[in-house]
Amino acid sequence: MSASLQEDAHDLGAARRLPPIAELVMASMSCVIAGGIYLAAHLPQRAPMGPAVGLLAGGAALLVAAGALVSSLRRFAWRIFFQVAGWAMVAYVVIAGLLEFTFVYDHTRGSLLVVLTLSLVVFALDIPLLFAFSVARYQDPDPA
Repeated sequence: MSASLQEDAHDLGAARRLPPIAELVMASMSCVIAGGIYLAAHLPQRAPMGPAVGLLAGGAALLVAAGALVSSLRRFAWRIFFQVAGWAMVAYVVIAGLLEFTFVYDHTRGSLLVVLTLSLVVFALDIPLLFAFSVARYQDPDPA
């Protein structure tokens, strides 16, 4: 992309004040990844679930907040947003499914499996939301 096109794209996204959606999604991802690292650090012993559940709840709350902020946008490139989100969702559902299969294949059971599965769900929703918002914010808004 030429320098003038990059500047135009940057100006389009910077000219409009948008809520901190990308920041909320990154914080959500950080929470679920930290929870996963916490659980993995205790293997092969059983990890105390409190911190992991707290991080999962925090990540889910941040994801819901980001989703609410995205849905409140009026002038936005929704067609592009849904196109990017859809394809990214396909990819991350496959990735999350493979990871879930690994957990089940390794005989992960009980509350550990529930927390890891829910963390995968949050993660698999975070990435498409981040990709779609990051692309659509620099596109011309859909006509009203």
